[in-house]
Amino acid sequence: MRSVRRTALLASAALLTALLPLAQAQAQAQAQAQADDPPPVPVDRFEGEVPFAGPPDGGIFTWGSDTDDPPTLRLTSRDDAPEGDKVLTGTYDISGYGGFTHDFAFAEPAHDWSAHQGIRFWWDGQNNGKKIAFELKDGGANGEASELWTTSFTDDFTGWKQIEIPFTDFVYRTDYQPVGGIDHVLGLTETWGYALTLPVGAPGQFAMDDVELYGRADQSLRANVTTDSAVYPVAQGKTATVKVTVATTGSAPLDEPVTVAYETATTGTAEPGKDYTPVSGTLTFPAGTASGTTRTVQVPTLKEKAAEAAETIPLRLTVTGAKAPAETPQVVIDAHGLPYLNSKLPVRQRVADLLSRMSLEEKAGQMTQAERGAVGTGGDVTAYALGSLLSGGGSTPTPNTPEAWARMIDSFQLRARATRFQIPLIYGVDAVHGHNNLVGATVMPHNIGLGATRDPQLVQQTGAVTAAEVRATGIPWDFAPCLCVTRDERWGRSYESFGEDPALVESLETIIQGLQGARNGKDLDRNDKVLATAKHFVGDGGTAYGSSTTGTYTIDQGVTTVTRGQLEAVHLAPYETAVDRGVGTVMPSYSSLDVVGDGLGPVKMHARADMINGVLKQRLGFDGFVISDWDGIDQIPGDRAFDVRTSVNAGVDMVMVPYAYRDFQTALLAEVHAGRVSEKRVDDAVSRILTQKFRLGLFEKPYADTSGASAIGSQKHRAVARQAAAESQVLLKNDQGLLPLARTQKVYVAGSNADDIGNQSGGWTVTWQGSSGATVPGTTILEALRKNSATLTYSKDASAPTSGYDVGVVVVGETPYAEGVGDVGNGHDLELSAADKAAVDTVCAAMKCVVLIVSGRPQLIGDRLGEIDSLVASWLPGTEGDGVADVLYGKRPFTGQLPVTWPKSEAQLPINVGDPSYDPQFPYGWGLTTLTKVPAGGLTTLKALGLAARAAERAGADEAGRALVAKARLIVQAKGVTAGLAGPFADADHLLLTGRYGAAVEKLTAAWRAA
Repeated sequence: MRSVRRTALLASAALLTALLPLAQAQAQAQAQAQADDPPPVPVDRFEGEVPFAGPPDGGIFTWGSDTDDPPTLRLTSRDDAPEGDKVLTGTYDISGYGGFTHDFAFAEPAHDWSAHQGIRFWWDGQNNGKKIAFELKDGGANGEASELWTTSFTDDFTGWKQIEIPFTDFVYRTDYQPVGGIDHVLGLTETWGYALTLPVGAPGQFAMDDVELYGRADQSLRANVTTDSAVYPVAQGKTATVKVTVATTGSAPLDEPVTVAYETATTGTAEPGKDYTPVSGTLTFPAGTASGTTRTVQVPTLKEKAAEAAETIPLRLTVTGAKAPAETPQVVIDAHGLPYLNSKLPVRQRVADLLSRMSLEEKAGQMTQAERGAVGTGGDVTAYALGSLLSGGGSTPTPNTPEAWARMIDSFQLRARATRFQIPLIYGVDAVHGHNNLVGATVMPHNIGLGATRDPQLVQQTGAVTAAEVRATGIPWDFAPCLCVTRDERWGRSYESFGEDPALVESLETIIQGLQGARNGKDLDRNDKVLATAKHFVGDGGTAYGSSTTGTYTIDQGVTTVTRGQLEAVHLAPYETAVDRGVGTVMPSYSSLDVVGDGLGPVKMHARADMINGVLKQRLGFDGFVISDWDGIDQIPGDRAFDVRTSVNAGVDMVMVPYAYRDFQTALLAEVHAGRVSEKRVDDAVSRILTQKFRLGLFEKPYADTSGASAIGSQKHRAVARQAAAESQVLLKNDQGLLPLARTQKVYVAGSNADDIGNQSGGWTVTWQGSSGATVPGTTILEALRKNSATLTYSKDASAPTSGYDVGVVVVGETPYAEGVGDVGNGHDLELSAADKAAVDTVCAAMKCVVLIVSGRPQLIGDRLGEIDSLVASWLPGTEGDGVADVLYGKRPFTGQLPVTWPKSEAQLPINVGDPSYDPQFPYGWGLTTLTKVPAGGLTTLKALGLAARAAERAGADEAGRALVAKARLIVQAKGVTAGLAGPFADADHLLLTGRYGAAVEKLTAAWRAA
C-alpha cells in the first residue's frame, strides 16, 4: 500500500508542476483584465452630496403602500463606514410594500452606464435570510416614467459585505411598470437611478454605503439573443418555426459576430425519430448585423396514428458574443386523438376521460390559483401545472390597454400548452362595476347605486356590457357579483351590496344572466360572456362592528352572529337564487359565522363544511366550483397543513394562494398522501373546475378573442352606464320643486366631488383602493353640468363670490376606499369633510341650493338638512357624469329609491328595514320623483289603489301591481318623512319586492295615516 500511495503522490506532484504555468497565466490574465477595467464611478457616497428629495428634483426619497410603509432614512456617522464617514441607515416595518429610490433630476440628462459591467454597494448584513429587491430605471422621460429592471440579493450574512450585481443579472419587471414597454432592452445609455424594495412582514433595520459602477462592459451587455416565444405548440406532423433575433442597446449594429448553436435536446418527452426529426446547426450574425435581425430554426414533427398526450422537444441554444435567452424554448407536439379533446362528446364524458388520465400532481395544479405578478413570464404555469391565474386589484399589464391584456393572458395560456394535457388556464379578475381594471373601459355605478335603480332589466344590461368588455381582453372569469346583504353602513364594503334587503338583492341577480347568459351555461363559450362568481358566501354583510381581528379593520372580515332563521332569510336567500340562476362559481367570505345555538361559536367561512358542502353543494345543489378569497384559507387558525386540509375538506375546490402557490401544492399533496384529504374529494374539486373550463370553450379556444375589443368604452356601452347613473340618483328632498333645473338658470357649482372622476368612480377603479383625480376617461359631474347650463361658475371651495346666482349645486362626499380600509373607525367616518361642510354652508346661505352626496354609503347630513333645498344621494355613479346631469336638468325623471336606510346619527347603526325601533333620516325605499304628477285624493285614492293591487296580485299581473304601488308611494311621500311614517313605508318596499302588492299598499296607507 505504501508503494501505491508514494506513486500516486509523485504523479500528483508532477501534475501540479505541469499545471503551475497554466495557473500563473490565468492569474496574470485576470490581473491584466482588472488592470484594464476603468476606475469605479461613484453613484452615492452618502456623505451628504445627494439630498433627501423627491421628483422632479434629484435625490433620495421613500415610498410605500400606505402611510406606515415608507421606511425612515438618515445619514449616520459610523466608525466602520466602508467609505467616508457616513452611511445611509434606515428602519422599516412594512405590511404591503415599501422602499426607497434615488432618482436623478428630471431637468438634467439621464446617465450613461453602458460602459460598465455592473453596480455594487456595501450592505450591513443582518443575517435575516430576507431578499431585498434592487431595481434599475432605464430609458423613458424621467425616473418615474422609465422601464424597471430588477434583481435581488439575500441578506444571509453578518456585517459589511460588498454586493456586486452585473447588469446581466437584471430582468425586465413583469408585475409592475410605471409606463408601457419602451423597448424591453436594458440599454443603460439613459439610466435614471435605482430603487430598493425592503422585506415585508417584520420590523427591520439596514445600513448601506458607497454605491458605484464597476468593471468594463463587453458586447454581451449590449447585445442579447431572444426567441419570439418560450413555447411553440404544433400539430402532430407539422413543422414548428422558432425565430431567433439579436438586439442591441440603442439598436446599434453588432461590433463583433454573434453565433447561436442550436440542437434539439433529448431531455423532453418526445422521442427523436418517432415523434420528430432531430435538428442541429449554427446561426451566425456577423459583425455589422443590424439590431433586430432574425434567423429561423425549423423543427419537423412526425405523424403517427396513436392518440397521445402533448410531448415536448427542448431546443437548446448556445450563444457566443451576446446574452442568451432567459430560458430554453420548447416545441410542443399537441395532444391529439384523446376523448376529452372531442368537442362533440358531452361535457361530463370529457371531464371523466381527462380526470382518469391525470396524476395527483396535475390535479393539485388545477386546484391552485396564483397571482399573475407572482409567476413572472409564466414558467411556473408549466412547472406547477397551474389551473388558474388572477389579477388582484391594480395588477395590470403595461400599458394598461385591451391589447396588452390579451397579449399577457395569451402568453400565460401558451405556457399551459406545454403541460401534458394542455389544460387551459381560467383567468379571473374583479370586474365589479364594469371592467374596472382597464383604463378606458366603461365604469358602471357600484352595486349600491344599481340597488337604487330597482331596475332588474337595466342591471342585467350592465352585466352584459361588463362581460363583453372583460371577455374581449381575454378574461373568461369575473369575481362578481357580490350578493352581500349590507346591514351596517360602517362596513367598508357597503357599496359592493345592492342593499340591506335580501329581496332587493335577489331581484337584481339578473346581473348573473348579463354576465353568463342562459342559466344552463350554454352561452358561456360566447365571446361576450364570462363565468360569474357569487360572493361572499355567506353573511359578510352582517358582521358586527368591532368584531374584526384583521389589522386595523373594525367590521370587515369580522363575525356575523345570527339565528338559523335570520341566516336563512337574510343572508342565504340570495345564494339560493344565484344557484337557481346557474352561477358558475361561489367565493366564501373572509368573515366568521356564529349561528346561535349550534354550539360551534364563530367559525371562519373558509372552514365551514356544514355551509359549503352541506348547504351550498348538497341542499341547494350547486354544481359549479368554490374558489377561495385572496389568501382566505390563511385566516383559518392553524398551520399551513391544517388550513389546506380544513378548507379543501370543507368544500373549497380552487384555492387562491397568490404568492404561496408552491407551498399550497406541497401541503395539499402531503395531506392526500397522509389520507387526511381523500382522493375522492380532490377528484370532485377537479371535476367541477374542468366542467366550467369545458363550458367556457377554453379547450377549443384558449386564446383571447379580441373581436369585441372595439366596443370597449364605446358610446353604446357608455349609454348603458349613463342610464344606470341616472336611475341610481335618489332625490331625498326637493323643497318647492327646485329640481329639475332650467338651462337658463345661473348656476354656482362647488364641492370636492364636483370635478373628480376618481371620487365619483370609487374604490376598485384601476387599482384596489381607487384614487382621487383623473384616473380614468369619462365625464365628471361638473363637465356634465356645463353641457346643460348657459351660465355656470365653479369654485371647488366656494371661495368665489356667491352673489347673483339662481341656484347652487354643491357636490360633496367621500374619497375612494375598498374593503376594511374603508371601515368607519379605520381612518373613516360618515361625516362630510370640514371643507365640504364649509362649501355647503357658504353656498346654501347665499342662494337656493342642491346638495349631491357622492359616496358609497349614507353620510350624516341631518344638522344641515334645514339649510338644503334639494338633497340627492348620487352614490358612486362611475364615469358617466352625464347621467347625473340628465336627472338634474329634467331630461330624465328622478326614479331612484334608497337601497339602504339613511340614518340620523351613527348611534342608530345598525338600522334596517323591519327593525322594531325605526326612526331614520330617510327610510329604506324613499325616493322622490320629478316629471310625475302625484295622484290626488289622499286616503280615498289609497284605498282604491289597495283594491286594485290585490286584484293584480291574484291575477299575477306584476307590472300592473308594481305601478299601483308606485302611485301609492307618491301619495305618501308628499307627506314628508316622520317617525310614524318611516317604518310602514320601508316595510311596503320590502313587500313590493316580494310580489305582495296588496299588502304593500296597506302598509303605505298605514304610513299615510301615521304621518
